[in-house]
Amino acid sequence: MKVIVCGAGQVGFNIARYLAKENNDVTIVDQRPELVRKVSDSLDVRCILGHASHPPVLEQAGAADADMIIAVTAADEVNMVACQVAHSLFNVTTTIARVRHQNYLQPIWANLFSHDHLPIDVIISPEIEVARAIIRRLRVPGAIEVIPLAGDRVHLIGVRCSEETPLVNTPLRQLTVLFPDLNIVIVGIVRQGRAIVPKAEDQMLPGDEVMFVVDSQHIGRAMAAFGHEEPEARRIVIFGGGNIGQFLAQQIEALESGVTARIIELDRERSEEVARNLAQTVVINGDVLDSDILEEAGVGAAETVVAVTNDDETNILAALLAKRQGCKRVMALVNKTDYATLMSQLGIDVVISPRAITVSNILHHVRRGRVHAVHALHEGFGELMEVDALETSPLVGKPLKEIKLPQGVLIGALVRDGKVISPRGMTIVQANDRVVLFAAADAVKKVEKLFSVRLEFF
Repeated sequence: MKVIVCGAGQVGFNIARYLAKENNDVTIVDQRPELVRKVSDSLDVRCILGHASHPPVLEQAGAADADMIIAVTAADEVNMVACQVAHSLFNVTTTIARVRHQNYLQPIWANLFSHDHLPIDVIISPEIEVARAIIRRLRVPGAIEVIPLAGDRVHLIGVRCSEETPLVNTPLRQLTVLFPDLNIVIVGIVRQGRAIVPKAEDQMLPGDEVMFVVDSQHIGRAMAAFGHEEPEARRIVIFGGGNIGQFLAQQIEALESGVTARIIELDRERSEEVARNLAQTVVINGDVLDSDILEEAGVGAAETVVAVTNDDETNILAALLAKRQGCKRVMALVNKTDYATLMSQLGIDVVISPRAITVSNILHHVRRGRVHAVHALHEGFGELMEVDALETSPLVGKPLKEIKLPQGVLIGALVRDGKVISPRGMTIVQANDRVVLFAAADAVKKVEKLFSVRLEFF
């Protein structure tokens, strides 16, 4: 597949990296020489220096025979025009644009992105997706990652183990013995910053971040097995009143009664605007690094603080101040990957990565065939996929123990006629089953070769 990626920032770089690993023909376009140089030195992709929406630049990038354009520059207008040019002048089949300003995304203007006007097939809004990701984590106290799959019938949950976690130092093969009715499959363990695909004899250790696939009806029991039985947060304080903070507050207001939120925003004009757009949320104008302001907002009595300002360092420091004032759980939005490994050591409970969320959303649309969802896990560790098994699939009709899956591929769950089946050795996949599987990064290509025709993966 031939793909043009417009924008060599963190999202564009990571999309290009994912696609290049799978031997796609990738060209990346950016007008910043230093970023083009970085991409050229790091990835096996073509690099074009120029303005992403200019027809000659897209022509040079190979738009005439490109299958897809992914526009993720810092400017919404450049992304939209790049998709328009690619469609109108070069007949590019699939156009994807990142659009951040909410004024473009209001339902009243939904017709803007139709093929008769701005022909963009997929609109990605990082702010909205990040806010939704935070809401999912709020609904599962103790989880550091929550991803719904198969129409919310299955979830991937991430938790961090401690000395008090009941399941530490227990071989994974014993989980089915200890919890025979708990539909759970552990698909990944992150230990000291290194992600591993677990084997049956592996054990979870204190400090590990564990990712598991679970029947949605068993989430509460699974979290209890990992030592998390905290109630859902009722008092939430949001640091930062930008697009993410405002949309998050709107989502909280839409939840059942009893959940309250407060926002602290530094800019006075923005504070007033956010206050006008929210019906029940208290908005405080002040600095999130000011202890008096945090006390005024009731941070010490809050169950959860969510730091989503536009500055990583401010989010980290403000979250730590909130912990010091007595807040039980803190979440921090962090863009820089170098900080990620430090968060648990500092005491940050949950790290939100806008880049990872955006990359997952784009990958979902890049994958071809019967793929319903794709989620990138832990900085290139692998991908969680949700696919349909066709009648001709090599998975169908045999017990799983007789199927030779590539190393690094794990079946997490099956959904058949609305019922979740936790895979065991004697489980037989049937045609039209929805299959949730994990593929490590170096196994994705093997999965493609094994199932490219029969499963219509790509």
